[in-house]
Amino acid sequence: MATEPLVLAVDDEPAILRLVRIELTSQGFKVATCSNGPEALRFLEEQRPDIVLLDILMDEMSGIEVMRRIRERANVPIIFLTAKGRDADKVRGLELGADDYVTKPFHPDELAARVRAVLRRSTSVTAPDNIVRAGAVEVDLTKRIVRKNGDPVTLTRTEWMLLESLAANFGKVMLNTELLSRVWGPEYRDDLQYLRVWVSRLRSKLEADPSHPAIIKTRYGIGYLFEAMDAQLPTLPA
Repeated sequence: MATEPLVLAVDDEPAILRLVRIELTSQGFKVATCSNGPEALRFLEEQRPDIVLLDILMDEMSGIEVMRRIRERANVPIIFLTAKGRDADKVRGLELGADDYVTKPFHPDELAARVRAVLRRSTSVTAPDNIVRAGAVEVDLTKRIVRKNGDPVTLTRTEWMLLESLAANFGKVMLNTELLSRVWGPEYRDDLQYLRVWVSRLRSKLEADPSHPAIIKTRYGIGYLFEAMDAQLPTLPA
């Protein structure tokens, strides 16, 4: 990235904000901090952060509610900061549109790595030039457009990157470790629960019956398969 990415950290614990500011500033990020949700929303009206680090458990307004309001205004990537052991919060945050989560207490190096990974995903460029169809779903890998029954389907950046990896390799089983490494980075290659949550999110948007998927199929213990019924590939010169 040409300029220093601006990170907005939102947490009601001053010590966490100090740690985030010191560590990320030392690694080349610009860091702004807010101690509650309303303050963060006001900041977003005036500035355009490249990514938001958001604590889930805050007194004045929960991180879940802050994220909901942020999503009404912008599609900025969001990483949740969650208390150790609160798995339900992690899953709920991902299902509602968070791009990642980091468990507190966290190692500063892990936080920086997660921020970089999410920023990489949010600025990635699609290379393939084809259209893949599966039943009522059409995936245009060049224009990065998804339609179901002719209507546009709204996806988050991470949902798109996962779908892109599957659709660009339609008919092939993509290994769990390969998908995790491609979409989230090698540090995620063993986080199978993470992948299941995102696949479930895609299925809820694309499948006619998500409980009996016909497009994104599971190969248990191995990976996932995008079952394309028609693919329009680029026309090559004669």
